[in-house]
Amino acid sequence: MAKWLLVLQIFWAASASLQTVPTGSAESKLLGAPSETDRRIRTLQGHIKQAPGDFAGYDGLGFAFFQKARETGDIAYYDLAEQTLNQALALTPQDFRAADPLLHMALVYMGEHRFSDALRYAQEAIGTGAGNLSAYAIEGDAYTDMGDYEEAAAAYHAAQSLGRATSSPLAVAYTNDSRMAYLRFLHGDSAEAIRMMKSAIAAALQINIPRENLAWLYFELGERYFQNGDLGNADLSYRSGIGTDANHYRSIAGLAKVRAAQGRLEESIQLYQRSIAIIPFPAYVAELGDVYKQAGRTKEAQQQYDLVEYIGHLGKLNQVLANRELALFYADRGIKLPKALELARKELEVRHDIYTWDTLAWVLYRNGMYQEAAEPIEKALALDTKDSLLLFHAGMIYHSLGKDSDARDFLSRALKTNPHFQVLQAQVASRTLEQIAQSHKGM
Repeated sequence: MAKWLLVLQIFWAASASLQTVPTGSAESKLLGAPSETDRRIRTLQGHIKQAPGDFAGYDGLGFAFFQKARETGDIAYYDLAEQTLNQALALTPQDFRAADPLLHMALVYMGEHRFSDALRYAQEAIGTGAGNLSAYAIEGDAYTDMGDYEEAAAAYHAAQSLGRATSSPLAVAYTNDSRMAYLRFLHGDSAEAIRMMKSAIAAALQINIPRENLAWLYFELGERYFQNGDLGNADLSYRSGIGTDANHYRSIAGLAKVRAAQGRLEESIQLYQRSIAIIPFPAYVAELGDVYKQAGRTKEAQQQYDLVEYIGHLGKLNQVLANRELALFYADRGIKLPKALELARKELEVRHDIYTWDTLAWVLYRNGMYQEAAEPIEKALALDTKDSLLLFHAGMIYHSLGKDSDARDFLSRALKTNPHFQVLQAQVASRTLEQIAQSHKGM
């Protein structure tokens, strides 16, 4: 944790001026040998010192900072990327050549959860007439996160149509299939989602993409398998992500989740520790706490829970990025429930996707506001998404409303879809089903 905080301090200080961006030497001492992205950053920094009017150099450096943010989870790099891309846009001719820096800025804003800004920049990139299919893809991503799924599908279809005319089939499959896979999952078609993720991975293996991006695809495939209750293929997918990028903390945490579901708690703990040593992502720190709790190690569990709150309040951007995770964290543990409700409502101001509606519903339920939880949980279920956590939340809410037939249906579906969907909540689902069965005996 001390290493992570030192890295944050270094890069927040460095971000005060574009002329003082980090060269990578301090980071290298902390994290080992420089990566390919580090080397690209240094090369581009050297280039723009020699050619300060080269908009493409600033654009490339800004995108490299964005890629570094993806690889490390270090939010300071988003600020560096935004500053650098603003310089690129100030130098770029106002024609089709502006498409790339506009698109890259949209990606940064997606990373910062500024979805309406990301949408605006993606649409500006489209408006340049450069014919960049990624601009349509990012437009779709912004719509997806904001919960406008019809517009998202239209954007992805536009990217696919454009790609057929201007790009290779491999580029189209890599760019579009993983995104359409997520929409298919949201609409309840897990089998098609898995098929499309495999298509995206097959394409990615044949083109030159960064290791972290390929590891992300394997991670997403693992998520689809895990949500479908297929622990074997989830295990294989997460391990493929780790094999592609040994520091892919999400894939490591995914494998930890599988081990917890298999009852291999000590292995799960070790994997979670490995993941959060790379980047202490709040959701994974909380999951580690839950595994400790399941293992009867309550002191270690509480230490992780305390750390979640600390990370979530490190900085202004962290607070924005962690709104939903912190709201769920508080709600799941029955603590700071008014704060959880405040965070959930704040998140609803920037996006209306089904998971934000689910978060609001669950927080209202945990605050004892059962009737108020009914409408948002219906919105969360609107697409018939086969996600056990959504189904579990619905079951508990309907049980609180005295609608035990609906509660039994949702809880049963949650456990049928994935009987190990969450190390602690799956047990709550089973116990609640037993209570419903007992209360209706002899009726």
